[in-house]
Amino acid sequence: MSSNEPHVAKIAALIGDPARANILKALMDGRARTAKELAQIAGVSPQTTSGHLAKLSDGGLLSLAKQGRHRYFHLANAQVAAAIESLMTLAGERILPKHHHHTRVAGALRAARTCYDHIAGKLGVCLFDQLVARGCILPAGDDGEAEDFVVTKAGRQLFATLEIDVDALANGKRRFARACLDWSERSPHLAGSLGAALAERCFELGWLERRRDSRAVTLTRAGQAGLAQHFDLAPAQIAAAMAEVH
Repeated sequence: MSSNEPHVAKIAALIGDPARANILKALMDGRARTAKELAQIAGVSPQTTSGHLAKLSDGGLLSLAKQGRHRYFHLANAQVAAAIESLMTLAGERILPKHHHHTRVAGALRAARTCYDHIAGKLGVCLFDQLVARGCILPAGDDGEAEDFVVTKAGRQLFATLEIDVDALANGKRRFARACLDWSERSPHLAGSLGAALAERCFELGWLERRRDSRAVTLTRAGQAGLAQHFDLAPAQIAAAMAEVH
């Protein structure tokens, strides 16, 4: 292997450690956490956690943000989140880390959660399916099975009603619209800068609310009305998407 080739084995070894894997999964909600919080999640001592965080940071998987005397860790970028999500799908990952045993929380995560900075779970898959069914997004490839998607005229009109600037997102450095395989539903949800913008707008409008200490999100009454109006989702479709499976 040349020095310019990706160190796949090194990255795999970093992610493969159970404690480090739990740290990475805990940061999949896009929020930053302190070393103390991550130590509790990983189930190891603060000293051991410090070593894990140093390795993950040196490996380019984590970034550090300082605010006064506090140090916060978060995933380095969306590519890291996508890699973790893919590995969780491949491994048939449990809904929750082993130290959680609350089926109610597990059901909430499966219903609707954040996957780094976009909407995942049954709700995320439902929104993706609806965008495809309404002809708002289409596969970018000729074979109809591309991972990347383009936005149609109908899609532009839809996102414009949500004040989402499709052109600005498409011209950005980040991948625009990507199908991200959902590890709990085994079907794609919308990722990329478009997926992130949609999730951000849903939070801004009060359609979605974050739950404390969890990746799970709650769909509000305003959100139910908004999804019905803008995405043409029937009440039965919304209810099915938000049903918490135990």
